[in-house]
Amino acid sequence: MSTVQHRIVPQHVAIIMDGNGRWANARGLPRTFGHRKGVETVRETVKAAGEAGVGFLTLFAFSSENWRRPEAEINELFGLLKAFIRRDLADLHRAGIRIRIIGDRVNLRDDIRSLLLEAEETTTNNTGMTLVIAFNYGSRDEIARAAARLAADVQAGRLDPSQIDASKLNDCLDTAGIPDPDLVIRTSGEERLSNFLLWQAAYAELMFVPDFWPDFTPALFDSVLERYAARDRRFGGLSAKAVAVGS
Repeated sequence: MSTVQHRIVPQHVAIIMDGNGRWANARGLPRTFGHRKGVETVRETVKAAGEAGVGFLTLFAFSSENWRRPEAEINELFGLLKAFIRRDLADLHRAGIRIRIIGDRVNLRDDIRSLLLEAEETTTNNTGMTLVIAFNYGSRDEIARAAARLAADVQAGRLDPSQIDASKLNDCLDTAGIPDPDLVIRTSGEERLSNFLLWQAAYAELMFVPDFWPDFTPALFDSVLERYAARDRRFGGLSAKAVAVGS
């Protein structure tokens, strides 16, 4: 059980789940073992986030750049996604968790696309934590698709160019209706966003942890939330302390 209920908890946590392959390599195991262990960590983290009071949890499951990986590894990742949804969907539904998928689905296999749709439709009326799965997702591609939608609206006469602003673009993103992340976590020691939620993370707190994703335990998640609670979030303004001193 998480111990963070008494602290400031981020409404939306986004995680770049990095290091499955290196975790396996360090143990002399095939990379697929790391991905399978990573799925177990997903289950633990979803539970820990819900217990902590997180409203939205976004997990970077498959990047649009991941197509460059060996075909066998891609098939393994797709198989794990299918297994996760088939095995865990009922439990997530019973827990009141709503599933939302972001990313480009146009070129996905029919079986994957239908499975993603099933997960969303089954849980659409749930009112608990929203689990956002970024699958075949790339932020630049997302922004480009949003811009194309706006351009099409202008061309069709539905929108005047002078009306286009940040809010209009935001409404055309895959994440429309989802609050921006308060906290972005990346495991494995890498310190970059890797084309993940570039628009949405404009004011997110960034936390980079050295542990590989399979080693990201609920206790470690709790410690990251503890660090988040100690941050002074100003959004371009003054901190509460500075305002108090100046008053």
